[in-house]
Amino acid sequence: MKKTIELKISGMHCQSCEKLIAQELAELNGVIDSKINYSSGRGLVSFESDKISEAAIIGAVKNAGYESEIISAENNGEGGGFEGFNGKQAEPPGLKKEFPANSDLLPSEKSLNLSLSGMHCSSCAAIIEKAVKKAPGVNKVSVNFAAEKAFVAFNANIIGAEEIIKAISKAGYKALEINAKDSEFESRKRREMISSQFKKFIISLVLSLPMIYFMFMDFFVWLPGRAALFPYAGIISLILTIPVQFIIGAGFYRGMWSSLKMKTFNMDSLIAIGTSTAFFYSLANLAIYFFKTGSVIGIDGSKVPDLYFETAAFLITFVILGKWLEARTKGKTSDAIKKLMGLQAKTARVIRNGAVQDIGIEEVKRGDIVMVRPGEKVPVDGKVIKGSSSVDESMITGESIPVEKNAGDNVTGGTVNKTGSFEFEAARIGNETVLAQIIRLIEEAQGSKAPIQNFADRISAWFVPAVIGIATFTFIVWYFALGASLTFSLMAFTAVIVIACPCALGLATPTSLMAGTGKGAEYGILIKGGEPLESACRVNAVIFDKTGTITKGKPEVTDIASFGSIGEDKILAIAASLEKQSEHPLAEAIFGYAQEKSVKFEDILNFNAIAGHGVSGEIKGEKYFLGNRRLIEDVLGLPLDRFGKKIIGLEEQGKTVMTLASQKEILGVVAVADTIRTTSGRAVERLKKMGMKIFMITGDNERTAKAIAGQAGVENVLAEVLPEDKAKEVRKLQETGFIVAMVGDGINDAPALAQANLGIAMGSGTDVAMETGGVVLMKSDINDVATTFELAKETMNKIKQNMFFALFYNVAAIPIAARVFAGMGIVLKPELAGLAMALSSVSVVTNSLFLKFFRPEKRNYVSLVAPFVMVALFGLIFLEFAKFSSRMEESGAGEGATMSILR
Repeated sequence: MKKTIELKISGMHCQSCEKLIAQELAELNGVIDSKINYSSGRGLVSFESDKISEAAIIGAVKNAGYESEIISAENNGEGGGFEGFNGKQAEPPGLKKEFPANSDLLPSEKSLNLSLSGMHCSSCAAIIEKAVKKAPGVNKVSVNFAAEKAFVAFNANIIGAEEIIKAISKAGYKALEINAKDSEFESRKRREMISSQFKKFIISLVLSLPMIYFMFMDFFVWLPGRAALFPYAGIISLILTIPVQFIIGAGFYRGMWSSLKMKTFNMDSLIAIGTSTAFFYSLANLAIYFFKTGSVIGIDGSKVPDLYFETAAFLITFVILGKWLEARTKGKTSDAIKKLMGLQAKTARVIRNGAVQDIGIEEVKRGDIVMVRPGEKVPVDGKVIKGSSSVDESMITGESIPVEKNAGDNVTGGTVNKTGSFEFEAARIGNETVLAQIIRLIEEAQGSKAPIQNFADRISAWFVPAVIGIATFTFIVWYFALGASLTFSLMAFTAVIVIACPCALGLATPTSLMAGTGKGAEYGILIKGGEPLESACRVNAVIFDKTGTITKGKPEVTDIASFGSIGEDKILAIAASLEKQSEHPLAEAIFGYAQEKSVKFEDILNFNAIAGHGVSGEIKGEKYFLGNRRLIEDVLGLPLDRFGKKIIGLEEQGKTVMTLASQKEILGVVAVADTIRTTSGRAVERLKKMGMKIFMITGDNERTAKAIAGQAGVENVLAEVLPEDKAKEVRKLQETGFIVAMVGDGINDAPALAQANLGIAMGSGTDVAMETGGVVLMKSDINDVATTFELAKETMNKIKQNMFFALFYNVAAIPIAARVFAGMGIVLKPELAGLAMALSSVSVVTNSLFLKFFRPEKRNYVSLVAPFVMVALFGLIFLEFAKFSSRMEESGAGEGATMSILR
């Protein structure tokens, strides 16, 4: 039996960690496939449950050096797979599914969402994934470094959540199961983490500040206390550096140890190696001085030479400062989820046994009668049974106009009641509510990977080992080939180690994806991951379904004509009786019109819905047919030539004509019209300006289809297409070279949505359509289709900008850190190199945040200009660091004058 589990993994720092976990899992017998996502802190593992247990998979992740916990699990049977976890939108989740987006889970298995801590770069994510994947029973695991979350799918019969968390803990990271009922959990965790980082920074800074004073004593001999303190600078610096190095910086050593267990390196390794080099080199020099002089105090009012404890202390201080700034900034990328969580009501007023009770939202049961007063939030989803009001649904749909609610109407949890009071019956509670599912969908989307991130993954796989190799090569060249002093060579080695920043590269995609999908949610556009978002940028053809998409989906009867021996009232009665059992929108229009006219309905026997044609049934022994031209001419063989002028005239007005016939003759027609949405024309115009080819697809005849298409400004019409053939039409366009987006809302659209490169489902459509679409429009406003493409392109631009900046930073910074330009007076002290590294990550995250300025149909000039300003600003800061380092070396605060570096 094939099974899949989703893991939440903690401790990943970069893509290298992700790769480690995947490699560890691949070595297990019985593991079919695994997808690790450091950016979401989650992973998915598919395996044969008769060959390996979930506990073994969790153990594998643990062996990789990461902590993880199972979020959810599912039996996949013989088929399945879970490519969707990385964004493939052929099988994304719908809002009705309880399991996470793109996880492909089945109810027989369990999933686990974990909140992670301790990760410093994308390599940590890989380590956690590898550790969790080793545990038996783990099917799927993905870790999101940026979101600090993990998703785990597992077999509950083999492994439990506690074992998964322990596996992550043994890998050197912390994991906590996310309590879906506690909307404050994530924000509280974020605040605690930011507070912890800030405290570490303050403590580290306080301990490091005296060493700045000692550095200034090199410059200014007149400073107070110099004569008394300067000889003791070495031993005092050692005492102050020890807690910074081994208590504040302990996490870096734990991270390095976890990566070493997995036979790799991560960012923690770089920091630990760099600071240890400076610390232990200084300690060795102090020890040598002690053995030579018998004292650790400087002679003749000078300090002990060649000590660089301040380098180690300030390196850690600046890195922690960068992590604090990064955490603060990253938290803002998930503002959309925080806002949605804030919409959830805390209590509900229910009527039980005739008495009104105020209870916690988690205590509401399905079937409870809930009372809502003006100004209160609707606590859960349900159907109004008494009273009426207007409800503000803007926080869910983005639509600002309140919606009238009466008995029989559905209400959604998290929306706000405006005027009247009403009572409703609770239908969906807890994780079943629309709001809870939207939050889950966005979380999973933000944790998914865009295909462009594979490039970053490949670079990250060798990045850290390559940096260590470059640093080692730098030392060898300076010390052995060029004859530089040991101090100079080690400082160059340390600067290269700490200035390289895999974090910036690891954050480039997920932070933009988080900001972009969050911004989409504000407009009622739910993008289900990186794959749909990137697909949207490649689309050059858009197919709109007609009914319910181009049109409002609420057709009305406009004409009834009799062609035979029975009158118009009888035609309406027969037609309405036949359509009474149909669920088609046209059937509802005819049936509703007949009800308004108080028509007497006939009993129907042997009812049959003929897909793509119409319906049939018997009334008092006579068989009747109601449908389109194909049904009358092709199935019944009755010619329509005699009535062609009437029918064509109605069709040219954009009306859908339903013909009523017996087995012998044509009796008459019922014409139904569905008006186009007011936003359809504007949406088509915007898409054309983007250079897209627009199509409309429908089962209607060509004349009616062209009339509707003409009103919307659509020039290409695919008419008389049977429901089962819509996907074929999409495929035909794809075969001609088009990258196709399909926009629809009906159950008949689901295959076409799945076939398209990008499926866009209207929110008012069926659950199946919403499950199949890679994008869901909550407002059912096709003008949002154009907004989706605008947002996707701007998000992808941000990703590309971030990746360019991260690569450019590392390519430009490493040679300077290696002191290639030392002969020109350009050097970079290790502690300033560490600060530059930290600022590079903050710059990438900040650039992603400019997506918050996105507005539909408007150029985001702030976002366009910001990257250039940031690059210029960062370049200036970097140059100032280099100048400052050079001045320090030339003045003797460093190892010696730049020009006298040789032994």
